[in-house]
Amino acid sequence: MRLTRYFLPIIKETPSEAQIVSHRLMLRAGMIRQASAGIYSWLPLGYKVLRKIEEIVHQEQQAAGSIPVLMPTIQSADLWRQSGRYDDYGPEMLRIKDRHDRDMLYGPTNEEQITEIAAAGIRSYRDLPALLYHIQWKFRDEVRPRFGVMRGREFLMKDGYSFDIDKEGARHSYNRMFVSYLRTFERMGLKAVPMKADSGPIGGDMTHEFLILAETGESAVFLDRDLADLTLGDREIDWEDAAQLEGIVDQWTSSYARTDETHDAAVFEAQVSEERRVTARGIEVGHIFYFGSKYSEPLNAMVANAEGERVPLESGSYGIGVSRLAGAIIEASHDDNGIIWPEAVAPFEVAVINLKQGDEEADAACEDLYTKLTARGFDVIYDDRNERAGSKFATIDLIGVPWKLIVGPRGLKNGVVEMACRKTGEKQELAPDDAINRLADRFGRT
Repeated sequence: MRLTRYFLPIIKETPSEAQIVSHRLMLRAGMIRQASAGIYSWLPLGYKVLRKIEEIVHQEQQAAGSIPVLMPTIQSADLWRQSGRYDDYGPEMLRIKDRHDRDMLYGPTNEEQITEIAAAGIRSYRDLPALLYHIQWKFRDEVRPRFGVMRGREFLMKDGYSFDIDKEGARHSYNRMFVSYLRTFERMGLKAVPMKADSGPIGGDMTHEFLILAETGESAVFLDRDLADLTLGDREIDWEDAAQLEGIVDQWTSSYARTDETHDAAVFEAQVSEERRVTARGIEVGHIFYFGSKYSEPLNAMVANAEGERVPLESGSYGIGVSRLAGAIIEASHDDNGIIWPEAVAPFEVAVINLKQGDEEADAACEDLYTKLTARGFDVIYDDRNERAGSKFATIDLIGVPWKLIVGPRGLKNGVVEMACRKTGEKQELAPDDAINRLADRFGRT
């Protein structure tokens, strides 16, 4: 993409309404624009990031055996009355009436809807386990929306649901999602720590939040430093191996890790030595619940087990804040110059910067780099504007492109361009084709 042809409404001044880093940078970088309180339009740069985050979530959900569906944003109030949550949920639920005066709602979550689908489609234990998920817009009418996409009223969310015949199977499904979440966040360059959590209005007796550590996090977190160092890395996962998954979950839950809602200072001090105690702030990016038959019983989601008895489905739900992740990643990865995107979710992987637009040799070298990188499958932004070099660097650093190829007459006289890493600041001079090959090796491009 040529920057002269891209819609990128950069804001130079810091927006007065933005209270945290991610909100400021998303507005300044032209990622989002507020439509009304807590509701945003996603502009081209932000939309690219959102779709890359979404694609990683899709890939990891399906790798773990979950099947995508798509449920409506508008739901019938009758379902929620059956489950008992219509009156209990509170004013965060947007309640509406259609033209026939029927009670409807803009879905804040989908436990009722998916349970109705399961009740109609699952007949016996032979149809189980069933893991279904969708990525859909949600609405919760926050009393005081703030912090941009971190606490908006409308947000994009992955919510998944598991259905099993018994608690043993439900535990295995829960563990699938637990490990899947570890993989998902690691792929995005994040260290997300699972923590014992409160189930809130969704319910259930087994639940974990996944939080990334950031100074602006809404929750106080208390954890063992050993847990913060754990990674899955390239570990091979057999999703059917219940013992392997249980072992991984045990590894990540055997050390103390809790939010302020469930924190017990006495237990923390007893279990964790002083030098390993970490007290910080965290941003919730995922939440998983096991709630048994909480919804299947009132919604009559019953199936025949191996003995021919009709029993309620054992269920769980699993959420990831897709749009919230865009803000959370920025909170965890930025500097004074702007965003530092992890390569997996960056809107553009490489920026080609022409230091002297209009110079015949520089223009030709940039065009050649742009053409070759695009042919190798890179997402490239070519800054072909007739601007000062400082302005170009400021823009590319603000929007967080991981790699820069800087082209100018002086370097070209020596047959080189400068390759710079946004994250580390490391720079090196290479022949243009060598720079392309170096990037191709790093990204696994042919």
